[in-house]
Amino acid sequence: MPASVLIVEDEPAILELIAINLQHAGFDALRAKSAEEAGRLLNDVLPDLVLLDWMLPGQSGLALARRLRGDARTRELPLIFLTARADESDKLAGLESGADDYITKPFSTKELVARIRAVLRRRKPQHGDEPVEIAGLRLDPSAHLVAGNGRPLALGPTEFRLLHYLLTHPNRVYSRAQLLDEVWGDHVFIEERTVDVHIRRLRQALAPSGHDALIETVRGSGYALRTAVVAPAVARG
Repeated sequence: MPASVLIVEDEPAILELIAINLQHAGFDALRAKSAEEAGRLLNDVLPDLVLLDWMLPGQSGLALARRLRGDARTRELPLIFLTARADESDKLAGLESGADDYITKPFSTKELVARIRAVLRRRKPQHGDEPVEIAGLRLDPSAHLVAGNGRPLALGPTEFRLLHYLLTHPNRVYSRAQLLDEVWGDHVFIEERTVDVHIRRLRQALAPSGHDALIETVRGSGYALRTAVVAPAVARG
């Protein structure tokens, strides 16, 4: 069964061009010309991925992305922004809203298809992995659950994969490029700043149990998950 992609784009010519190219690439293309139309469609069917234009009539694509991430039913739905906004602040805003990737116009259809396939591969669930626990922070890959001192913690899918990798490789410092390679894979299209965004979101998710303190930023090198919080050195006079 082909993977389905919901295209949310208000320009009819662009919408149809993307849909035709995705169909030629083997995807089932669904169409919506506004955030409101996309919302109604999503009430009836859940696609494998949403390709979302930033600038839409009525509700913006950014607002729709945040709404999707706030709904338990669509929280883990893969999402790619498609937009002419190329400023770094806009890219970060898109990633902060929960997007998995960000494609700026103009773009090639080959790149678009490659990015969609890369996101879908990254989003495939892992099965049969054993739970891992450090300092009261427990992650169960099979059940897709995280708990801090027995308290359930809500993580997005990317943060879940990132935490899983760090928990299984503690006390080692990884650069942004290494994390992209190990956690994201196929990272040729992903910017290194993406890691900073997801580390920040991971810390926010772990904060209720205090386990955000285990994630260490190593200046000039990258990030590490420590098995215990290391107290800062005190200067002696």
